[in-house]
Amino acid sequence: MTMSVHTNMGAMIALQNLNKTNDEMQGVQNRINTGLKIAGAKDNAAIYAVAQGMRSDIGAYEAVSTGLDRATTIGDVALAAGESISDLLIQMREKATAAMDPSLDTFSRSAYDADFKALLEQVQVIIQNAEFDGANILDGSITGGIEFLADADAARTVTLKTQDMSVGGAIITLAATASLGSVTLATNAVTAIKTSLENVNQALANLGSDVKKLESHGNFVDRLMDSLTKGVGDLVDADLAVESAKLQSLQVKQQLGVQALSIANSQPQTILSLFQG
Repeated sequence: MTMSVHTNMGAMIALQNLNKTNDEMQGVQNRINTGLKIAGAKDNAAIYAVAQGMRSDIGAYEAVSTGLDRATTIGDVALAAGESISDLLIQMREKATAAMDPSLDTFSRSAYDADFKALLEQVQVIIQNAEFDGANILDGSITGGIEFLADADAARTVTLKTQDMSVGGAIITLAATASLGSVTLATNAVTAIKTSLENVNQALANLGSDVKKLESHGNFVDRLMDSLTKGVGDLVDADLAVESAKLQSLQVKQQLGVQALSIANSQPQTILSLFQG
């Protein structure tokens, strides 16, 4: 190698290697700081694009999961209301059966009738209050059911079917004006209550099946999001144990590079010795 005071090839090579080491250290430090080995498109365009697509799916499934949670809560509220109505119908049947006794005096019959009508009014109150987030599937305000998104592409839905328990309707056939004022009225009330109780219990079974289906699908969506999240992590997350080892290695390499550059920079000084007398 030519010894020159104008061109120091040794220093140039040492500086190039030191700059390369510094660049590698900057990359390692970025991965340690962010926890990501692929933080942007310039790190790896293909993997970044795939990861972004998966992140988009995760966001969509989060919206689906939120909708399914809302659906499940609407169903749970309706179930609680329906079970309370079933209990009230049992109490009403007890009152109506007692009122069928022809030996009752006017006072006793009036007392049974008052209790009966209070229970019937409570049934109507429960139906009107079986609402969550503006949705009531028991009062007949919604026809058919409520559809909720089932997938991230909004291509499929799941339905929470309505169960119209309005008094005097198809399920609760007992009229809102039902009374125990006479043996005949009490007998008619008992017949209507028995039919209504069977219908309510069947409606609860149907509603319970729908809610169970929604819960199962919600659990599936949650597991799917977990799998997608893990997939994104496998693609872009940095192995910090590996990065720590790389950082220590590069720190040693950097120190050696600085020493090499220092030695290369001192090389022109040796030229002076050639001209000493």
